[in-house]
Amino acid sequence: MNAKTRLTHEERQQIAGWLAEGLGYAEIARRLGRPTSTISREVARNGTSGDYRAEYAQQAAGRRARRRKPSPASEPDGRTGAEHDFVDEFAGLLAATGMPRMTARVFTCLLTAEGSLTAADLVRRLRVSPASVSKSIAYLEGMSLVARQVEPGRRREHYTVADDVWLRAWQTDTGAHGKIATTARDGVDLFGACTVAGRRLAAMAQFFGRLSEHMGGSVIAEPAADDALTVLAALVHAGRPLALSAMASALGWPRERVAAALAVIDRRPAVADPLTVERIWPETFTVAARPDRLSPAQRNRLPG
Repeated sequence: MNAKTRLTHEERQQIAGWLAEGLGYAEIARRLGRPTSTISREVARNGTSGDYRAEYAQQAAGRRARRRKPSPASEPDGRTGAEHDFVDEFAGLLAATGMPRMTARVFTCLLTAEGSLTAADLVRRLRVSPASVSKSIAYLEGMSLVARQVEPGRRREHYTVADDVWLRAWQTDTGAHGKIATTARDGVDLFGACTVAGRRLAAMAQFFGRLSEHMGGSVIAEPAADDALTVLAALVHAGRPLALSAMASALGWPRERVAAALAVIDRRPAVADPLTVERIWPETFTVAARPDRLSPAQRNRLPG
């Protein structure tokens, strides 16, 4: 915001009061005659753990204004006041998604660096303690967002955000979601599918399983996935339950190949979406619509 559009202390107090009353950003913006984006940026930049405080926001705005006065070359790290403001604003947006605020500042600083930075560089640029940087780096490494490099011939460590950081972070999340789904399915077997705990765990397994499937990319790339679609087509064409041996005979495949295709559908249900393969006997299978694709009311209104 420039001086002409900068929020006043009184406006910040009004924002805090209206947020406490439960008003949304659009309504607050309408009452103040401001763009909604101005309010959302203000809260993201100055909110802490979802709590917006007018006094804190006013003090932070004052500090940012003072930083703008020196020339670009006068900043200790060579950055302009606007660049420092961007780090603060972007970090605020990341913090609003759940990332600790200090960690978000460290990540944004690394994200916008021309190269790698040492812990000392981060301490100097962010004007924070070494302990804060160390804790933030550990958090970011755990999320696969930051890579650590040791300077050749020296023990000093450098930190950087790799070009493929989002792919690696995505893969980390996908693996975690898949493990949650698998463990939840184990819980269904442990507590029983008909118990309250079993039903909750089954819903959780289904949710995280589908999330993992969609985040993991195309399931068709998995070995035996093409066979899985052929088996699915065979069940749909037959229109009745089929034994594994009967499918193997009809398709002209070894039993092991049919079993492997069925295992893919069991492990990656998205292969068969919007259908599902159900085991009705130890080696007999049928096909049905995925129950989560239709609500109970929709199912009741459709002929069955």
